Amino acid sequence: MNDQKTKKRNLWFYPLGTVGRDAIYQLFTNYIFTYVLFTRELTAAQLAAITGIMVAARIFDAVNDPIMGNIIERTRTKWGKFKPWLLIGIISTSFVVAFIFNTKLQGWSFIWAFGIVYFLYSLTYTMHDISYWGMVPSLSEDADARNQFTSRATLFAGIGGTLASILIPVLTAGAYAIGGNAQTAYGRIALIICILAPLFMCFLLFGVRENRNYSNEPVPPVSFKKIIDTFTKNDQLMWIAIIFLIQQLGNGLILGGIGSTYVYFEFGYEGGLYSIFSTIGMMATAFLMIFYPMISRKIHRKPLMTIMTVIAVIGYVLMLLPGLILPTASMVKFWFVTIGYMLSNFGQYCFYLIMMISIFNTVEYNELTRGTRDEAIITSLRPFVTKLASALIIALINLSYIVFKVLDKTNQISAIEQEVNAGTIAESEKAAAIANVIAGVQHSQTVGLLVFMTVLPCVLMLVSYFLYKKKFILDEEKYEEICNELEAKKLGANEEA
Repeated sequence: MNDQKTKKRNLWFYPLGTVGRDAIYQLFTNYIFTYVLFTRELTAAQLAAITGIMVAARIFDAVNDPIMGNIIERTRTKWGKFKPWLLIGIISTSFVVAFIFNTKLQGWSFIWAFGIVYFLYSLTYTMHDISYWGMVPSLSEDADARNQFTSRATLFAGIGGTLASILIPVLTAGAYAIGGNAQTAYGRIALIICILAPLFMCFLLFGVRENRNYSNEPVPPVSFKKIIDTFTKNDQLMWIAIIFLIQQLGNGLILGGIGSTYVYFEFGYEGGLYSIFSTIGMMATAFLMIFYPMISRKIHRKPLMTIMTVIAVIGYVLMLLPGLILPTASMVKFWFVTIGYMLSNFGQYCFYLIMMISIFNTVEYNELTRGTRDEAIITSLRPFVTKLASALIIALINLSYIVFKVLDKTNQISAIEQEVNAGTIAESEKAAAIANVIAGVQHSQTVGLLVFMTVLPCVLMLVSYFLYKKKFILDEEKYEEICNELEAKKLGANEEA
């Protein structure tokens, strides 16, 4: 793929393909539970069932990644091995997501439908997700060009996901809710996104030209024993997996659902406020996406983690103390909590980037100690741990909802939303009715949610920090030493040959 015209074309059409699918990801991953809470009246047993479904499906999703990758590797068609799965995956994902956000089912019928859809989504999204990122090596053999494709695809994915995260809260809760109620709003937003996602994918399907030399290559069988051995016999990979899992558990609690519930209970049922909270909180990640390479050249990873730990702890304290002391619904409190979240997220996201680099650096350690690099197996650890963490996050969030009796209030709000949707009460009466429900939220409930989304992530981050400092030995100096030793071995082998 050395043709510059093809490269320039691919540099636009390839990243455009991910805009819609990342909007779907944002909608389903971060808002499906909020949608269920505020459009369905749930019993404790039904909440427990939903928790079990989400946890089991996400664990299944984590395990499914290497299996789907193997299926794609074995695919041989005149359209290549990636595009058929991109097309099948995006259409089927759009269908199941549009269905669950538009169904009128209630009670246990809805729970059954939810379970089927959640497992189907795990299958269908994986089809096009593994295909999309797996296509990068076939677009160019040049390392710099691959970096360009990856960075631009990440940028466009961020555009799709960020637009969804800003607009969904505004258009589903409060005065600007589409159709005047959450059920209608989520349904229409899901339809729009699920139509746009395949359309954006058409840029890739019809515009991207890939190198298909792989069609003539035999596909080696996948050894699951090798996958297990790679994880268990590389001590540094095992430690970084444990450390990463602990960090991700804390990092995902706020966006996993607790953040939106807390903001609605504390400051009012207005999606615009949560949109501001989440957008400002995520601004820190955009800064690090741009400047992390520059920062990492000046400050080594372990000292940088110390700095980021201090920043994150300050952020959590800034969220917690004003949240406990200042009056309910105070906008001064809202801004303290929001700025605190931005600082804590700044530290957490830098941890995430350091964990990524640390995982990659175990490749050379694996080569030195075990004689093989196994890049594909080692790098698959990131999505596996991320999805495993997301499963545990759902369990923790739902546990907090049970402990702090969140369902008592969300069921009342859901009942009002359903009445508006059915036309039994006027849209103009909805705001006042929900305001009365919010007014009945106990101080202990909001305090409980606030403590859960600040103290627990802070503690988990500190645990991951101290484990990283103590157990992960592959700092910059050690990594350079390993690379030099490997280079010396290769030179010695060449001289002997």
